[in-house]
Amino acid sequence: MKELKSKQVKLCDGDLRRREIANREYLMKLTSENLLLNYKLEAGRYSGRELDSDAHRGWESPVCQLRGHFLGHWLSAAAIHYDMSGDMELKAKADAIIDELAECQKDNGGQWAGPIPEKYLYWIANGKEVWAPQYTLHKVFMGLIDMYLYAENHKALEIADKFADWFVEWSGKYSREKFDDILDVETGGMLEVWAELLHITGKDKYKMLLERYYRGRLFDPLLAGKDPLTNMHANTTIPEILGCARAYEVTGEEKWMEIVKAYWNCAVTERGCLATGGQTSGEIWMPKMKMKERLGDKNQEHCTVYNMIRLAEFLFRHTEDPTYMQYIEYNLYNGIMAQAYYQEYALTGSKHVNPSTGLLTYFLPMKAGLHKDWSGETDSFFCCHGTMVQANAALNRGIYYKNKEEIFVCQYFDSELQTKIGEDDITIIQKQDKMSGSMMNSSNTAGSQEVNEVTLLHENMPKYRKHDFVVRTSTVKTFTIRYRIPEWIMSEAIIYVNGSVHGKTSDSNKFYKIKREWKDGDTISIILPIGIRFIPLPDDDEIGAFRFGPEVLAGICDTERLLYVENKDIASEIMMENEREWGNWRYFFKTVNQNPVIQLRRIRDIGYEPYQIYFKVKYK
Repeated sequence: MKELKSKQVKLCDGDLRRREIANREYLMKLTSENLLLNYKLEAGRYSGRELDSDAHRGWESPVCQLRGHFLGHWLSAAAIHYDMSGDMELKAKADAIIDELAECQKDNGGQWAGPIPEKYLYWIANGKEVWAPQYTLHKVFMGLIDMYLYAENHKALEIADKFADWFVEWSGKYSREKFDDILDVETGGMLEVWAELLHITGKDKYKMLLERYYRGRLFDPLLAGKDPLTNMHANTTIPEILGCARAYEVTGEEKWMEIVKAYWNCAVTERGCLATGGQTSGEIWMPKMKMKERLGDKNQEHCTVYNMIRLAEFLFRHTEDPTYMQYIEYNLYNGIMAQAYYQEYALTGSKHVNPSTGLLTYFLPMKAGLHKDWSGETDSFFCCHGTMVQANAALNRGIYYKNKEEIFVCQYFDSELQTKIGEDDITIIQKQDKMSGSMMNSSNTAGSQEVNEVTLLHENMPKYRKHDFVVRTSTVKTFTIRYRIPEWIMSEAIIYVNGSVHGKTSDSNKFYKIKREWKDGDTISIILPIGIRFIPLPDDDEIGAFRFGPEVLAGICDTERLLYVENKDIASEIMMENEREWGNWRYFFKTVNQNPVIQLRRIRDIGYEPYQIYFKVKYK
């Protein structure tokens, strides 16, 4: 199965486009001089006496042992964005950065291209504590490789290939046991780098590096059905498993796939998930099916969300199992969209001193009464800054897939797909029908207010989502479209073709198949019944969160509130309010019987307010 991406998928969804544009602006706003500072310092190419006042701080400070990691993420994000948009201004900036990295490599002796000294890796071997140098160096390799793959920069590949020679020489100095000790210090995605370079170049040195970076102390217990993850740092191991995934695709060796499957089983299937889709607290894996003692201030690190989405995407491509896409949907709405590029969902009359935007929050707290802790543009640069720019450069990915003459619709966002079935061009245009009946989008009474029957037909927000698809083809063509039926549907989904019912299904987490002879202009409508569900914790049925469709709701609470209910239908305690504005439906919620009332919003609409996601239920 092939993911359809790059210029094949154009995003039209308003919120995703806003994030995509904001991300591009952020990439351009960061100066090349500041991005390159640590590389130039290491190569002796910086001649100033003092740092500029706008120099990057936090993890990018020249006194931080992880300095320089962000540039690798930046290059990957720039390359992916260029691949999707053809943005030549961004590519020119990235190409100039690659040129300077090549000069740094020359001044470092022809191999080393890192922003940190080589001795850091020797310190690891000698048992001296140093903060994850291979994590940092992986980001450099990743950015170089992505600039080659997605932005046609061959110099970037040359830098990476020469840099790899240093690792061949260094890693060959140690016994298997000693190198296993070295691998116990976070390596990031080095395994994935070697697999990717093996795929690109076919050079034997990368086969050797793959075997040297086989982390048996993690992989072998997983293969034996043990649990090496509980209370262990999560984002140390996820990139290693992504390396196994890529190694399987490049080599075809089943051992790599077996490790990936064993990891997913241990990390997700047997562990369970929070309502948001996350599984971590304090950057570590929570115990299996035991989460109520871990609802804290550091849940759901953004990096783990991004990397687990990547792992789920790999497994979907190799299994066609839609449960992986459901996992992605929950983490996309309640992680990627909830933890970065916040924009206020305004409520007139609720004046406050908080900003109306937010860049990035490292964690998504689950402890009641806490709030998102937003970082600045240049003062932090913790790890999630990097995955933020990558995730928001790739928002058009993961929506459509193709396997021979079958197209899979996996996520429901306004978008336009262009692909081929055989030799024929096929376009599929996806657009949500909000069923609001009015094009009026402001309080200007001169706005478009065409009289129509839809405004009366849907007096309140419909209890279903309707997504319309138009097929454009220059010739009559027979092929299959499969639509993912989400887990969160409240009743039967209904599928229409050209206005007639094609079928109904209650089989959530399945694909609904339509195979027919398609003509230009054929339309498909998917009706997905939506509502509020109470999602209990795996280890306590009386502590839970509320989801509206795929989106988790958060109560605006200064301190923890108990929820007093009269019956087992806990979801009935939440109702919508303030649902209409001009021509739009809105997403405000409140409790029905609590005193005082609790206001709720979608977690992605929460900015600086203290909130509560998980509620303890008490029966009256």
